[in-house]
Amino acid sequence: MAVIDENNVLEILDKKVYPGKNAIINFNMAKLYTTTAVEVPIIIERSKKPGPVILITAGIHGDEINGVEVVRQLIVKEINKPARGTIICVPILNVFGFLNMTREFPDGRDLNRVFPGSKNGSLASRFAYHFVQKILPIADFCMDFHTGGASRFNAPQIRIKKGEEMAMHYARIFNAPFTLVSKTITKSYRETCAKQGKPVLLFEGGKTRDSNKSVAKSGVEGVMRILAHFEMLKPKFEVPDPTGETIFIEHSAWMRAKYSGLLHVKIPCGKHVEKGEYIATITDPYGKLRHKVKAPNAGYIFNVNESPIVYQGDAIFHISLSTESYEQEATSA
Repeated sequence: MAVIDENNVLEILDKKVYPGKNAIINFNMAKLYTTTAVEVPIIIERSKKPGPVILITAGIHGDEINGVEVVRQLIVKEINKPARGTIICVPILNVFGFLNMTREFPDGRDLNRVFPGSKNGSLASRFAYHFVQKILPIADFCMDFHTGGASRFNAPQIRIKKGEEMAMHYARIFNAPFTLVSKTITKSYRETCAKQGKPVLLFEGGKTRDSNKSVAKSGVEGVMRILAHFEMLKPKFEVPDPTGETIFIEHSAWMRAKYSGLLHVKIPCGKHVEKGEYIATITDPYGKLRHKVKAPNAGYIFNVNESPIVYQGDAIFHISLSTESYEQEATSA
């Protein structure tokens, strides 16, 4: 287990990192078929001044590049060098998936559905177990970076659980364009952090196998505001001013395609639309079908399916709902 002793010496993965020092420690959990070791670099930066330990992770899903880019920028810009305390960055947790550009581990399991893991379970479960046992305990605060799945593009957003006042407080400080109130997924990394009493912010932005500069910028600036809050951002950095307050979304619904065909999106992700506003067209390849997709209610579109083709029933937009609209939809369902 990772610990900081009475002399402010960090011991992690059988290595000691002293105050004011840095280290890259490889978390070696498994090997390829060729017996080549697969190593997960753990990048540690420590100040001489004691303070909190911030754990920043990305790449739990191997094909979610945007999160990896956020953490990469934190490192290359030296934002991860703290004025006090310790910052631990893990740009790619699922190196297996990253090598193959897949979401899952080689055993076919989603790493973010097997936490806190099992010592004798599947490969993904064993990895989760050792991460939770050997690295997570040292963290005082966690930030985890993701993207939308498949071709669905997420506007930059923080996700928190309903009723978590502390998480809401930190979400306001991070100040992503949107803050989405969502249930914690069973056996997810976020749930494990919460059960261990560790505040965690889950960032979603962009889509898989894609790197978006605007989304990465939102993620990096949010981290800088959090570090400034903990007095860990070095004075050479200017705390980014937010363009506006984060928009809280408590209720939302997926809009699904009524027809199969070619999808032509007419609006940018993150736009506020009015009820009945024309937001997309679904056509067939032969020039016969042309269906206009209209917003069912006023709200923010914070997820857009950017796939050029869709099947009937596919999720194409995620739209926020007012409390009144949510109650009406729940009643009709």
